[in-house]
Amino acid sequence: MRKLVLFFAILTTVLQIKAAEELVWTTDLPKAEAQAKQEHKLVWLEFSGSDWCPRCILMEKEVFAKPEFIDYAQKNLVMVLLDFPEKKKLSEDLVKKNEALQEKYKVTEYPTIFIFNSMGKKVGELGYVEGGPQAYIAKLEKLRSKNK
Repeated sequence: MRKLVLFFAILTTVLQIKAAEELVWTTDLPKAEAQAKQEHKLVWLEFSGSDWCPRCILMEKEVFAKPEFIDYAQKNLVMVLLDFPEKKKLSEDLVKKNEALQEKYKVTEYPTIFIFNSMGKKVGELGYVEGGPQAYIAKLEKLRSKNK
């Protein structure tokens, strides 16, 4: 019994650590903007083809899965994903919301990333950048320093 309790304690700890090492995404831009304003963070608004776009898939592996970026994002960003997958099924409501924002921002390629300051002003636009998390963090820090 003691070994079983110890096993579950270790498993719980591992799962908590794993959960802390993942990015938290939302699909609700107005909610993200409100959170960014309250927490004085930037909004990362990404238009992605997560299951078919080669550069979007690379970003997941090279940037979003890296502890360095995850840590930075948790402290400085509210992450919004507007996905346009081919295989994964989205709700009809979410598809309509994503398409409306795609049209509003005139997005024609993936990934396209808009950065907004905590007041909702667009302060930058990014795409795929080589160099892993360091490259994105450097660009984001420049945007943050200009918009304090």
